[in-house]
Amino acid sequence: MDSAVFLIEFGAVVLALGLLGRFAVRLRFSPVPLYLLAGLLFGAGGIVPLGGSEEFIEVGAEIGVVLLLLMLGLEYTAGDLVGHLKTHAPAGGVDFLLNAVPGAAAALLLGWGPVAAVVLAGVTWVSSSGVIAKVLGDLGRLGNRESPVILSILVLEDLAMALYLPILTAVLAGSGWLAGGLTLAIALAAVGTVLLVAVRYGRVISRFVSSDDPEKLLLVVLGTTLLVAGVAQQLQVSAAVGAFLVGIALSGEVAENTHHLLMPLRDLFAAVFFVFFGLNTDPSTIPSVLLPAVVLAALTALTKVGTGYWAARRSGIAERGRWRAGGALVARGEFSIVIAGLAVSAGAVDPSLGPMATAYVLLLVVLGPLAARFTEPIARQCVLWRGKEYPGAAPGRRPLAPRPVEPEPTPATSD
Repeated sequence: MDSAVFLIEFGAVVLALGLLGRFAVRLRFSPVPLYLLAGLLFGAGGIVPLGGSEEFIEVGAEIGVVLLLLMLGLEYTAGDLVGHLKTHAPAGGVDFLLNAVPGAAAALLLGWGPVAAVVLAGVTWVSSSGVIAKVLGDLGRLGNRESPVILSILVLEDLAMALYLPILTAVLAGSGWLAGGLTLAIALAAVGTVLLVAVRYGRVISRFVSSDDPEKLLLVVLGTTLLVAGVAQQLQVSAAVGAFLVGIALSGEVAENTHHLLMPLRDLFAAVFFVFFGLNTDPSTIPSVLLPAVVLAALTALTKVGTGYWAARRSGIAERGRWRAGGALVARGEFSIVIAGLAVSAGAVDPSLGPMATAYVLLLVVLGPLAARFTEPIARQCVLWRGKEYPGAAPGRRPLAPRPVEPEPTPATSD
């Protein structure tokens, strides 16, 4: 590989990502769809196909997935995960049924087979934690009563991924029932062990990793994460799960400092990952799957709204908060692309699944912030159009009592 060509190509890609990120910030929406579009532009069948730097971008994409999951694990403590699992498990079950089943059914209806059904179920199931957290912050809703319900569903989805990804890895590898069951057993044992150790000895682990020198802390955490991710992948458990478990094991000040140190690296390599997924998708294949992607996006947007509404209602949230919770969950993003990327790189599914996932995520990562903003006002207008009173339309105010009608004065009579 010509080093000059590599530097020129990779530098152009990173510069383009930086400019696209700035553009997304000005428009106040997630840069993920722009990164995917950049990958389509630079990939095979695009306008400017890459040559010398594609191999490095592939490695960078793998690191991007590991860092995405590590940072996600750092957001939670083991106690948080256990608490959410006990309290909101029914909402997690409803979320799975309403959103994973349509994806699996779509794959079967398209004739892609059971392996693609497992993949597309994960793509349509998991909401984008990053996009949703940013949207809630932008709308000033982090303190709303429905926000803990939204975050609980996201936590359950992330925890479920620690079990789903090993199953997916075994399915994509064509493992039999015995090998698949062994992989799942290893994953369950790993998740359970890490949660137990993190709950009881989290402070000890964090104290061991902790360092006052940011450079040493960065090297120790990053090295440990890559090592554990590699071992996990060697055991067919998934590198992403290994990274997620490392993040959970760290807590307190160490987790906070690590989060700040790794955030720029995470942003860089995560952007490279989205570009790499786009590189592997031929833009000319998207029109053929655009209609199914639009139908599936519309259907699973509605099912996510239903999921949030049901979960918020179960938690005693008022009508307005239920609709806001549902609208906030619509966005799909990084996890959906991770799942589709694993399937595409394994070559075990129909080639159309990659373009389908790209179009699906592009649609919902743009629609998600709009749904979060406008689902509740639209629901209110629909109720008013039907001539009914919208619950909580004017919280804290009582309807005005009708003004008493004073009796008319009796006309005077003359003697």
